[in-house]
Amino acid sequence: MAVPSSALTDTASKKASFYRTIWRWHFYAGLFVVPMVLILSLTGAAYLFKLQVERWEERAWQGLPTTGAVTPEAQVSAALAAFPDAKFHSYRLPKEPGDAAMIHIGLPGDGGGKDKAMRDVFVSPQGKVIGAIDPEWRIMEIAHDIHGQLLLGKQGSWLVELAASWAIVMILTGLYLWWPRGRGAAGVLWPRFSAGSRIAWRDMHAVTGFWVSGLAMVLLITGLPWADVWGSAFKSVRAEMGWVKGKQDWTIGGAAPAADEHAQHAEHDHAAMMTRDGHTPGMNQAGQNPAITLSDVVRLAQQERLAFPAMVTPPGAPGRFGRKGEENWTMRSDSQNRPLRTTITLDKSTGRELSRETFADGHPIERVVGYGVAWHEGQLFGWVNQLIGVLTALMLATLSVTGFVMWRKRKPDQGLGAPPMPSERPMKKLLPVLLIMAALLPLLAASLVVVAILESLVLPRTPKLAGWLGVS
Repeated sequence: MAVPSSALTDTASKKASFYRTIWRWHFYAGLFVVPMVLILSLTGAAYLFKLQVERWEERAWQGLPTTGAVTPEAQVSAALAAFPDAKFHSYRLPKEPGDAAMIHIGLPGDGGGKDKAMRDVFVSPQGKVIGAIDPEWRIMEIAHDIHGQLLLGKQGSWLVELAASWAIVMILTGLYLWWPRGRGAAGVLWPRFSAGSRIAWRDMHAVTGFWVSGLAMVLLITGLPWADVWGSAFKSVRAEMGWVKGKQDWTIGGAAPAADEHAQHAEHDHAAMMTRDGHTPGMNQAGQNPAITLSDVVRLAQQERLAFPAMVTPPGAPGRFGRKGEENWTMRSDSQNRPLRTTITLDKSTGRELSRETFADGHPIERVVGYGVAWHEGQLFGWVNQLIGVLTALMLATLSVTGFVMWRKRKPDQGLGAPPMPSERPMKKLLPVLLIMAALLPLLAASLVVVAILESLVLPRTPKLAGWLGVS
């Protein structure tokens, strides 16, 4: 039986309206996300090479002679003598025999701001201070702060998280627009450069978006546990479901996990760096020599072959992310490759091993996040991971540039150049997807509420703005 032409026309009209609706969502999401994607791609690509860049930063303090080497205690004493009234935080074992040891210390005073200033002091094997770096101004620390917070603190973290949420929308809508619908491989799997400028730019954008979509989604999803709103909600869910085992080893919104808020600033707390008798923790004092010394713990850490950077923290010093200090000695690996991390606690009086935490001891959920974080930072499986990360960043940058060029080519002199409004809005089809995404991405949900308010209350009263935005 023949289908009435009116029914076919109605079906085609609905499909066209749905396509235009998705196109408009992709357009507005891309317009907001493109600048952020460029920033995050460039800083993320740089951060993939954190180990190499930091080795380059420290190049002047490597390959030193080892004859006449002094004890770790003497190296720490030299660092503290160079910075009077500073407090000893941790000792980083040299990666190679001729490398200087790095002594992390807290300076006295307010550091010109709310927190105490810190220094990474480099001491030669012979016990001579040969350099110091403010850790806040290391190249990779700046790249990290731009990537995660845009140098704006918590508010910057919200912007990054909001952009990541809308980037997910952009990728999903972009895949719908890319879908071949009976076309051949040209323009779908590779661009048609000989078909004219407009088609070439369109194909470069669509094809690049297809090839990078999976990798980009992995990067976006593995970055969410660090985000302030999503990471805090995820931490609450994990705690409620009993998925937490041990201490969380990643920050949330650039700060310590919420469970340790009482100690977030302990890293910069003068009192937290002192033992009960008022002496620098972990250092031999007259009449109060501990049974196990810094040299003993460093020797044990060397025997454990902890992945670089291997850190030794004395009793009373603040823990990682500024957590409350341990009462005993701690030696740990802070490797970016999370599966290699190990933390060992030793009794400060006897040297007996009290605890040993490895990556395998964590809850399965935390191990999944750990693998994701290591992948995100390009350290899960060496240079191959870094290469994939760089290619992903380059494709995301290409996606941003081609999207911008396409927009400029079609943008009218008056107006934003949004795709035409569909004849009808197929919200029934989109609503379930929007609700699911809103439930999974809190800041996306909040932004959708803001968009709805603007569209229903503000734009009707500002017809010129509505016309410029392409909203009827």
